Amino acid sequence: MQEANTSTQAIVTPQAAHAIIRAEKIEKYYAQPSQSRIQVISATDLSIVPGEIVALLGPSGSGKSTMLRMLTGLSMPSAGTVYWHGKPIAEAEINVSIVFQSFALFPWLTVLENVEAPLAARGVAPAARRERSLKMLDTVGLDGFEAAYPKELSGGMKQRVGFARALVVEPEVLFMDEPFSALDVLTAENLRSELLELWTKKTMPTKAVFLVTHNIEEAVLLADRIIVLGRNPARIRTDFQVQLAQPRNRKSEAFTELVDYIYKVLTRPDAEPAEAPGLQFAPAVRDQRQMRYQMLPHARPGGIAGLLELLLDKGGRDDIYRLADDLAFEIDDLLPIVDAAQLLGFLKVDEGDAVITPSGEEFANSEILRQKELFRNAAIENVLLLRQIRRALDAKSDHSVPEEFFLDLLDEQFSEEESQRQIETTVTWGRYAELFDFDAARRRFVLPDVLDEEIATSEDKK
Repeated sequence: MQEANTSTQAIVTPQAAHAIIRAEKIEKYYAQPSQSRIQVISATDLSIVPGEIVALLGPSGSGKSTMLRMLTGLSMPSAGTVYWHGKPIAEAEINVSIVFQSFALFPWLTVLENVEAPLAARGVAPAARRERSLKMLDTVGLDGFEAAYPKELSGGMKQRVGFARALVVEPEVLFMDEPFSALDVLTAENLRSELLELWTKKTMPTKAVFLVTHNIEEAVLLADRIIVLGRNPARIRTDFQVQLAQPRNRKSEAFTELVDYIYKVLTRPDAEPAEAPGLQFAPAVRDQRQMRYQMLPHARPGGIAGLLELLLDKGGRDDIYRLADDLAFEIDDLLPIVDAAQLLGFLKVDEGDAVITPSGEEFANSEILRQKELFRNAAIENVLLLRQIRRALDAKSDHSVPEEFFLDLLDEQFSEEESQRQIETTVTWGRYAELFDFDAARRRFVLPDVLDEEIATSEDKK
């Protein structure tokens, strides 16, 4: 696979005086009762300057939306400072708007009233806000729908209302949090084109756009600059300018090289992304704590088996970008499955390609019972949490351990929500591998035969 070269150049960090928003060593973490803390975002420097569309990419759970909230002033960083034109954001009068994934329209208001709402909140006179709102609705192609209610609109039209409402206040920076992900493919593509047209023709009353997305092609299509986050904790892994003229051709070699390069960064979370010539990377700020537990990718055994079978059909190796395209998957759909298979030793990622290993090939070619055995052996060997649960169950006289015990251990490393998700994935893997079962009524891990005996006893009593 070719490296990205002609499509990128080294980023030049803007001077503070030129930045609209500048984040300096901002962090997000949550204190724990044990005096430790869960680090969500490492110390990070980031600037938003006039004339740029900036795309923030990263795997699910990497802190993209948390970063957006800190940059907009909706959430205060745990450490560090966000500046608005050189002034701490907490002390400044900022002018930003946010377009959300979920439309967030008021169902009891008409289209016109929804767009007028932020102007009314700012005290703009009725005649002036009506004039500005009508003009913005015309700009986004909703002329004639002023009296309609949200329930009468399609998803694409609702999002156009969201754009109009965000732009009517003439923000200096327009923030968008995955604004196209809830739309069908064709509607999303149409709205991207319209957004880009408004931006390039300077019809949008905004100086910069900050787009949070998980869609790599969307970022390469729209952005002048792309930032890719790593996770656990979040940190900037690469930050570069895109040197492709608009409009961009998805099928061009330069476009494909850049998409491949970003896939490679996302699928090699522990490697320094220094392969592409001509790029200089911001120093990665790593969490200095030793991570005790791996973060289990939230993938099901069936998905892992399906991916391995598909790879086997392709000769044992394929480009992850092409795999996602063949499956019509977004990056957030495919990467957890790739990560899970890699964690279990069934495949490895090499230069952006997924390569099946001998154990993965055996797994893909085996019958169901043999697959369970191979999965069980791989899980015990490679996944600390699964190994600990099984050992604890074997050691206990009643072969039963409360869920809370392992939640307490996970809470030292993950957020409460992520700890629960880790347990859910652990239960799925453990049940499939027949390592243990889970008694949901008592919230306890048990050995499979123990739970079967308890169920049989209960039935006998009835």
